[in-house]
Amino acid sequence: MKLGLDAMGGDFAPLEAVKGAATAASLHPGYSIVLFGDKHLIDEVCREENISKDLFEVVHCTEVIGMSEHPVKAFASKPDSSLNVGFGWLAARKIDAFISAGNTGAMLVGTMQSVKAIEGVIRPCLTTILPRENMRPGLLMDVGANSDVKPEHLQQFALLGSLYYKALFKVSHPKVGLLNIGEEAEKGSLLTKAAHALLKDTPGIQFEGNVEGRDLFNANADVIVTDGFTGNVIIKLCEGIYYKLAKRGVQDEFLDKFNFKHYGGSAILGVNAPAIVGHGISKKDTFVKMIEMAAELVESNLISEMQQSFAGTSQISEQ
Repeated sequence: MKLGLDAMGGDFAPLEAVKGAATAASLHPGYSIVLFGDKHLIDEVCREENISKDLFEVVHCTEVIGMSEHPVKAFASKPDSSLNVGFGWLAARKIDAFISAGNTGAMLVGTMQSVKAIEGVIRPCLTTILPRENMRPGLLMDVGANSDVKPEHLQQFALLGSLYYKALFKVSHPKVGLLNIGEEAEKGSLLTKAAHALLKDTPGIQFEGNVEGRDLFNANADVIVTDGFTGNVIIKLCEGIYYKLAKRGVQDEFLDKFNFKHYGGSAILGVNAPAIVGHGISKKDTFVKMIEMAAELVESNLISEMQQSFAGTSQISEQ
């Protein structure tokens, strides 16, 4: 298994990415890790941290896409960036998965331009683990890829999320919920009302109805779908509350589950190869989790299952 990692992605690049890659390679001898980035900087980290360069392969890249750069413009104008080259390897199947804690927008552009969306998928989405009390974790999607959505997008997020949940937790029939302002079907916006009507009649998912914000962390639903704007606000609100309480010295087992380092990154679902987006402030342990997460996706054969599930649905459009 060959896993690609953008060594230049994140606020602490390349130091933490290289340390994470070295740790993951040591823990998992079966992983073959390829680092994309400035070879001179990577070599310098290896010297300073006493890391053996035999633990991974390095593909030298002369450019970096910064966090604040326009995703489409940067991807087009920097062909030798670590993201561009990494996605080139992914598209050519030289690596089985690609990981980056860099520019999220550029990661999304990269997936769409290189490995592309699975046939039949209107829009890929970002998903994240959602901690729940006294039960296995849930999934929340979309968390940032699609700020504006249509009911059909939420329907597909539910299908993608159900397949992903099955792969992660070996649950045969994950329960799906729609994030809304009330439990009743008639509650909500025009979007959520239409999505509710669509989801309850969608084969292949077990729709449980609406989920209110206060029930996110103890909901009956395993997979909760929403638009990317709302989902992104939720995860950043959770992050802010966690850090505020942690800074005040609050110690709680459930609160600790909101520390993103336990989960690694967010999978981009609905594309033809595994791609993981990490938090910009990721450090060594989080990179290890991301690499392990990518390996699990490769081993699960999830992409093939998604391709089979959406085969023949290419007539769905954005009209």
